[in-house]
Amino acid sequence: MSLAATAAVAKVPAAKRLGEKSPSLLAQMCEDAQAALARDPAAESLSDIVLFSTGTHIVWSYRTNHWLWQHGMHKLALLMAKRTRRRLSADIHPAATIGRRFTIDHGVGVVIGGTAVIGDDCLLYQGVTLGMTGKHGGKRHPTLGSGVMVGANATVLGNIRVGDGARVGAGAIVLEDVPNDVTVAGVPARIVRDRRYHGPHLVTDCPSGSVSEHGLIAFDGLSQDLAEENLRWSCAL
Repeated sequence: MSLAATAAVAKVPAAKRLGEKSPSLLAQMCEDAQAALARDPAAESLSDIVLFSTGTHIVWSYRTNHWLWQHGMHKLALLMAKRTRRRLSADIHPAATIGRRFTIDHGVGVVIGGTAVIGDDCLLYQGVTLGMTGKHGGKRHPTLGSGVMVGANATVLGNIRVGDGARVGAGAIVLEDVPNDVTVAGVPARIVRDRRYHGPHLVTDCPSGSVSEHGLIAFDGLSQDLAEENLRWSCAL
């Protein structure tokens, strides 16, 4: 997906902000279709997504099944999930919690467990597994933050968190928490690219005596005057 398309998708506000009513099932399905269109360079129109996108059909099936689950119709939700598994070759438990504008590209072979939590604006490719590491109760499946991308045939196991904006490379096996804004790959997965900000900080929480009288510290060879000037600019922006 292009950077422009990613930015366009991310402009929509988060679903669960304080005081904001959750969108209806139909509204969520419309958002899913629009997100898939923004992320799929092969789709020429929204009708292509609605008619031909297997991944979107999987997401819509999950939305319906999750609605049934939330309204106490657990047996029916599981029965419908089984039907989806046969028809579309994807297994998403109706109890899983998935945010808005969720996209599955291709979709075949995706498995998402019942205690998995996925944030807004996430993208999964075919063959992704969000599974558990053992037979135990409680929270046993992963949590994905917002804006996460998981590559084809990647596996994320256990009650771990993949941070906001993180990317998981194709075929990776993730067994530990992943920080925000990094790319991990390999078996087991390791950080291969770090997009976190590592520039100079203007204000620090260092112990008393290690900063100037203004509470500023000059990093990377910056002078005290330049640090103060940067602070003035940051307050003006």
